[in-house]
Amino acid sequence: MMDLTDKVALVTGGASGIGAAASRRLAGAGAHVVVADRDGDAAELVAGEIGGTARVADVTDPEAVTALVEAAEGVRGHLDVVLLNAGITSGQSGIADLDLAGYRAIMGVNLDHVVFGLTAAVPALRRAGGGRIVAIASLAGLVPMPGDALYTASKHAVVGYVRSAAPVLAPEGIVVNAVCPGFADTPLIARAKEQFGDFPLLTAEDVATAVEAVLERGEPGECWFVQPGREPAPYGFRGVPGPKGAGAPPPVDWETGRSGRRS
Repeated sequence: MMDLTDKVALVTGGASGIGAAASRRLAGAGAHVVVADRDGDAAELVAGEIGGTARVADVTDPEAVTALVEAAEGVRGHLDVVLLNAGITSGQSGIADLDLAGYRAIMGVNLDHVVFGLTAAVPALRRAGGGRIVAIASLAGLVPMPGDALYTASKHAVVGYVRSAAPVLAPEGIVVNAVCPGFADTPLIARAKEQFGDFPLLTAEDVATAVEAVLERGEPGECWFVQPGREPAPYGFRGVPGPKGAGAPPPVDWETGRSGRRS
């Protein structure tokens, strides 16, 4: 079990689904969790359950994200863990049709929020002497999802951003990772859930378990995939050399779920 006693964690999109499950997991490990969400009432419910702090924030607004980080750091004078979890789907193909407002919205939540969150959090983590940043990406950040090209684009961008930022921050003791789950039974897919039929879905708890594993032993720049029935593991970007110092992940056999990492 990870030990986050006396640590402060910030979770965006923390009022439901993966964010709520991860908030509970972090609190269970001893952290004081700041649950941030656009739904203030739902954030209050989760924060009240775990003894944390609720904050309302628009994660597409850089000033609001900076204020959120400052508020989290102010709880106990330091910030140690940041989980950038907020995300949406596009609801359009983004190929033959393009609703510009919808495009801006998905990029604002899925990508801009990660960039704003990381840049706002880094000074606080430096003041704390280091820390962890985890972005919730998607399996669609590693492989294409033809049904939603815009979602795929946003999550590929998150994966690339994490892998590029990690080697820059690692020497300062700030470890940056991504978690890339497959389809999970959360409010994000609620409208389309019946279309999945018997297709196996992850639970929010499955993804929270992966977040815990990454916080415990993830190396800088690793992007861990999460699939039903398999242990979470770093994705191997085969044939693509990782940046020097990025802690490039070992290859993963998708049939066995095994990687070259030593246990």
